[in-house]
Amino acid sequence: MIRGVGIDIIEVKRIREIMEKHGDRFFQRILTDTEIAYCKTFSKPELHFAGRFAAKEAYSKSIGTGIGKEYSWKDIEILNDKKGKPYINHTKDNEFSKLRFNVSISHTEEYGCAVVTCEEV
Repeated sequence: MIRGVGIDIIEVKRIREIMEKHGDRFFQRILTDTEIAYCKTFSKPELHFAGRFAAKEAYSKSIGTGIGKEYSWKDIEILNDKKGKPYINHTKDNEFSKLRFNVSISHTEEYGCAVVTCEEV
């Protein structure tokens, strides 16, 4: 049974400006080392940083908490399976790690977006 759905969209331009101004400092607060390394393997890492950022925001909306006391940025990481499909890995055991999540990430040169569904197991 679907418990929640979250969606988020972000301008890639914002991510690019953050990269120019703060370098890795910003991403180290919200992404795991594995996520940062993945994004940096691409010629336009800002597209993939935008997708990961949107996916984490969409996750927070799907569980209904937003980002704060119950969920923080590094409680999850967005990884990819062998075929490239993104999935959510819980880095912290909590009530949400017992739920099933589906994630879809997309981007253009201008926008990154993600949708996350949250299901009871």
